[in-house]
Amino acid sequence: MWTKLVPATALLATVSLTAYAGAPAGAAATSGGPIGGDRLGGRGLVVPDGVKAPPKTKATSFLIAEAETGQVLAAKNPHGRFLPASTLKTLTALTLIPKLEAGKTIKPSSNAVNQEGSAVGLSTKPIYKVHDLFRALMMSSGNDAAMALAEANGGLAKTMRDMNAEAKRLQANDTVAKTPSGLDKPGQSSSAYDLALIARAGLANPDFRRYISTKTAKFPAPKKFYEISNHNKLLWRYKGMVGVKNGWTSKALGSFVGAASRDGRTIIVTIMRHEGYFWEEVEKLLDWGFAARGKVTPVGQLVDPLPVQAEPVQQQATASQPPVSAPLLDSAAAKQTDTSRTVGMAVIGGGLFFGLVWLGFGIFRRRSRARS
Repeated sequence: MWTKLVPATALLATVSLTAYAGAPAGAAATSGGPIGGDRLGGRGLVVPDGVKAPPKTKATSFLIAEAETGQVLAAKNPHGRFLPASTLKTLTALTLIPKLEAGKTIKPSSNAVNQEGSAVGLSTKPIYKVHDLFRALMMSSGNDAAMALAEANGGLAKTMRDMNAEAKRLQANDTVAKTPSGLDKPGQSSSAYDLALIARAGLANPDFRRYISTKTAKFPAPKKFYEISNHNKLLWRYKGMVGVKNGWTSKALGSFVGAASRDGRTIIVTIMRHEGYFWEEVEKLLDWGFAARGKVTPVGQLVDPLPVQAEPVQQQATASQPPVSAPLLDSAAAKQTDTSRTVGMAVIGGGLFFGLVWLGFGIFRRRSRARS
């Protein structure tokens, strides 16, 4: 009797049912406790002992961490799950940058061009390079660019699988991606902790770092170029600001993940579900992080990504050890359906009877190996 396997995407969909309104912190926990440490499992403010708390913020959830060491310096409801809005584009970029050739020419579809929300203004002309679309994604928060990149990666469904697999590799277990743009969709979620994990991984990628730190760039148009600018206001006004990404929708409210470097050290600040203008608050949280770095006992840890799984090595056939079943027979057996088997049996003559027996033997041997 064969056991029916549940696809990973179905499991993600089941988990995502609790992904709203700050699901209980620690929902991303393993049997050993919350990811990043026990102190990160609550909803309240977590601050090192003996120091002044970080400046107040209207954000429902936030986290301050040092990128180099991964030390979490302070947090509030860090594993609370919320709609991420366009901060989810950080996961889109981190996932797709290694998969797409930067100089490849892209012709966006009508679906990509007509995405709702923020857009860079794509046309259905083959005038864009992949690197143009990543600039549009991370600088102008283009939802049209997000969909065009997803299509270039083999389609929306594949890109969603890739993004969720990347989140799992990072141990960003609060994150469920349903769109490449961050547009609100039931079941989509992330957390302040996860956004920090994604940002930390992105900062280690030179291409990602270049896209998020670019202030202005020329962008292709059907007849000429036009200039686009980065939506991250702190790139122009905060000392050492590297970038990352802001987001907003009416349901998600304001969200932001940012990183700044001073004296060879980088502080990451993430906020989620902010009710209004958050730029000054983020500046003060960054200042607090730089002042506390190296002087306080961390309250948690940004965990490292899981090892990349090696591709299974296929056994090579040799003259002394031929394959058990001919590749052609294996291929034919794999493609058969109940209907095709019935039709095939009806038309097979006596001379092919033993061929069918041999085919069945090959299928049995192949399935026996698969179950072992």
